[in-house]
Amino acid sequence: MPTKTYSPRKQDVERKWLVVDAAGTPVGRVAAEVAAILRGKHKPIYALHVDTGDHVIVINAAKLVVTADKGRKKMVYRHSGYPGGLKAYRYGDLLATKPQEVLRRAVRGMLPHNRLGRDMLGKLKIYRGADHPHRAQRPQPRALRGRGTAAGAAQAARGKTGE
Repeated sequence: MPTKTYSPRKQDVERKWLVVDAAGTPVGRVAAEVAAILRGKHKPIYALHVDTGDHVIVINAAKLVVTADKGRKKMVYRHSGYPGGLKAYRYGDLLATKPQEVLRRAVRGMLPHNRLGRDMLGKLKIYRGADHPHRAQRPQPRALRGRGTAAGAAQAARGKTGE
């Protein structure tokens, strides 16, 4: 007897609220972990075509770091849609003034580029400091991979970033 392929439905998805502390972590490392949680890749019911992810609250975004010389050399571009409306910002300047925008752009680039990805991005909440207004949702802390473990602590003590 053939086995039927399981496909999750919207009502089958159980969403949790998770808190990620971004202090002292590279932007890309936080963004990759957050994007995977938003997509639901950590769940056994994950499917490409259904939003199975959890809500993510990122705190301490002001303490994000960039590796190498990206803060000075990398540029971020925006366009207003009008002629001559191209704005260019240094990555380090944007990280100093709007760290939430830097992380949101990084996560957005790692999600699907369609309405499903936009819905997933809506479940991301980013805050500069350690405070957030989502206490009522009782968010659970989530350690980033490589942090919060004995191996991650040993790597951090030696000063290795893994890149």
